[in-house]
Amino acid sequence: MHPLSLFPTLFSWQLLAPTLDRLVLGVVLLHWAYREMRNTEASVHAKGLCLIEGLAGLFLLAGYFTQAAALIIAIDLVIRIIGRVQRKAFLTDGVNYYLILLVLAVSLLVTGPGFFSLDLPL
Repeated sequence: MHPLSLFPTLFSWQLLAPTLDRLVLGVVLLHWAYREMRNTEASVHAKGLCLIEGLAGLFLLAGYFTQAAALIIAIDLVIRIIGRVQRKAFLTDGVNYYLILLVLAVSLLVTGPGFFSLDLPL
């Protein structure tokens, strides 16, 4: 019994939160990869990075190697944030977006995949 919770019966659905995190982060990564692959002016380095992001997005959607994909994405997002900070663009809309996605990735790294995943232990 959780007397301090407003809705204690919702605790039975606690694995739904990482599932939603995983699906949202996977869709965002697939969108980034698709957009970058369609960019004809992108460098080979950028295309390689978007391939990694796309694979991580697919892994997150399937819930396969979720923690490894979340770690790779967390590292990628930290590098993006550091780049923005070096350009003196900290706490702008782009950085705030990256921070939210970084929190999702770290959350998945710690909590695991949630419901409906190939990683979920039986």
